[in-house]
Amino acid sequence: MLMSERRERIAKYVQENGAAGVQELTKLFSASEATIRRDLAALAAAGKLNKVHGGALLPAQEYLNREDVVLVKMQNQYEEKLRIASYAASLVRDDDYVFLDAGSTTLLMTRFLSGKKAVFLTNGIAQAGELAKAGCRAMILGGDLKETTEAVIGSVAAAHLQKYNFSKAFIGTNGISLRQGFTTTNTGEAVIKAIAAEHSFQTFVLADHTKFGRVSAVGFAPLASAAVLCDYCPDEEIKKKTEVREVDGHDLHDDAESRA
Repeated sequence: MLMSERRERIAKYVQENGAAGVQELTKLFSASEATIRRDLAALAAAGKLNKVHGGALLPAQEYLNREDVVLVKMQNQYEEKLRIASYAASLVRDDDYVFLDAGSTTLLMTRFLSGKKAVFLTNGIAQAGELAKAGCRAMILGGDLKETTEAVIGSVAAAHLQKYNFSKAFIGTNGISLRQGFTTTNTGEAVIKAIAAEHSFQTFVLADHTKFGRVSAVGFAPLASAAVLCDYCPDEEIKKKTEVREVDGHDLHDDAESRA
């Protein structure tokens, strides 16, 4: 493969996946680490990606202003999201009072919560239904419904949420970056996420690796305010700013895996 063709394919791969590690690219393109690092340096100089320690991210100024519906989002990085969801569910204890955000990974999380005696409050319509099916005690916020994410948002929901204090909150995000922190596409959802994070003893942001280096329109929390649960984090600098738990090797629960 010609150098120019390889670099073009690397740039396309990062564009499609949001991030890529050096070892991942060496296997994909049958090239040495030194060659891949030179390719990444050249692509970064051309502004086609953002080179970080251990790999590459989308260009730092890539902003996301659209959002797919939940079922479409769930199919993106499905296996990674499933492992993140399984690990997140394992953190829930029977005496917890939990906020569960709307979103694709938190929806997958409900598959692993059967039998949990914790109390759940959610702003996700689908999450509430799945929690009830799992036999969990579930409450849902009242307010305006956002069609694409099936999330309850708005001033009524925000006022309702202010009354609660949580032991744990599990929150989705559209982007994670060093400067802007955790971001999402919608002001209404950002307000709910921010309140939940502020009112929780422990806050966990669930994100697959494609969310790193991306920035959406509205920030809802700084990096240091939450631990990140991800398949892997390609940016070593983010690991210096907050707790990052990489769950790539986490085993799925047998019962949930069989339903996946």
